[in-house]
Amino acid sequence: MSRTDYVFTSESVSEGHPDKVCDRISDAILDAFLTEEANARVACETFATTNCVVVGGEVGLSDPARLSETLGRVESIVRDCVKDIGYEQDEFHWNTLQVQNLLHPQSAHIAQGVDRDGAGDQGIMFGYACRETPELMPAPIQYSHAILRRLAEVRKSGEQPTLRPDAKSQISLRYEDSKPVEVTSIVLSTQHSDIAQSSDDIRAIVEPYIRETLPSGWITAKTVWHVNPTGTFVIGGPDGDAGLTGRKIIVDTYGGAAPHGGGAFSGKDPTKVDRSAAYAARYLAKNIVASGLAARCTVQVSYAIGVAEPQSIYVDTHGTGLVPDAVIEQAVPKVLDLTPRGIRTHLGLNRPIYARTSAYGHFGRAPEADGGFSWERTDLIDALKAAV
Repeated sequence: MSRTDYVFTSESVSEGHPDKVCDRISDAILDAFLTEEANARVACETFATTNCVVVGGEVGLSDPARLSETLGRVESIVRDCVKDIGYEQDEFHWNTLQVQNLLHPQSAHIAQGVDRDGAGDQGIMFGYACRETPELMPAPIQYSHAILRRLAEVRKSGEQPTLRPDAKSQISLRYEDSKPVEVTSIVLSTQHSDIAQSSDDIRAIVEPYIRETLPSGWITAKTVWHVNPTGTFVIGGPDGDAGLTGRKIIVDTYGGAAPHGGGAFSGKDPTKVDRSAAYAARYLAKNIVASGLAARCTVQVSYAIGVAEPQSIYVDTHGTGLVPDAVIEQAVPKVLDLTPRGIRTHLGLNRPIYARTSAYGHFGRAPEADGGFSWERTDLIDALKAAV
């Protein structure tokens, strides 16, 4: 029997975290190629360290001339990303850092399977949803993201000019009867300017924004606060610690509250089921919960490289389902074509919508008019109810 009373913790990292800088660059490059061609192929990895960014991987466009031109824009894309994030420090500055572009054409051996509408690789992908928040996301990760998004807003607006881009948050929530009721601890570390600022000084800056972000009553007199617990945090970003694409996969998804297939998202075009099928699994899980068929749901799908149809579909409603899980499993392929092409078509994934996903989570975001976060729609409710 699952526990109903417990404490669970999730963390988030800001757009200025070294790994998130790399995710942003990789996804911005993906967007640049998808702007040129809807069927562009991209598998882009980024590495960042002191005053240096290295980009590598495989890319493809049908027109060699456009491929060459787009590759020529990579350096400016990198600099624009770093500038927008806000890095202008001596050892990591958007205008002075070195950029190495090692991107090259996609392997023909990989392309041959994808060109037949098969999956770009084997793998397992998970989606999850629950009723803990209006976004049908686990509360610890959703509010960890929300705190850092708010701090980024006040940093970029100039409201809090001493804050800098690199930051991490962590929320521990106490659950009663499987519902979050209280924050037991808050951990927040944020980079700041070289003006002398103690941990207490930083707490005075960030605490009002944290309190306005969390639900009323969750912070109590017993809540433990750790704000910049090591003290000074001036040297941050890739100058303080090297960054790499795809190293924050739990931050990107459900904060550890659900299984993860292991594949990263950023820098991968939607023929890669690591990304597109994980989005589809979240889409299904969210619609199952939104339809009232379950209060909590995990969906798994699996694929073989070069093969279009999924190898398996698994649904677990964790004892909350109104109908047997096997019945929902049978309904899933009736409401969504889970071939890679079917997912891309249904969710409109062949568009430049990915740079915005690179920080503050790929899930729990509002669907956007241009197709961004289309996997967060709840438009399968009627079809699911009919299918079961």
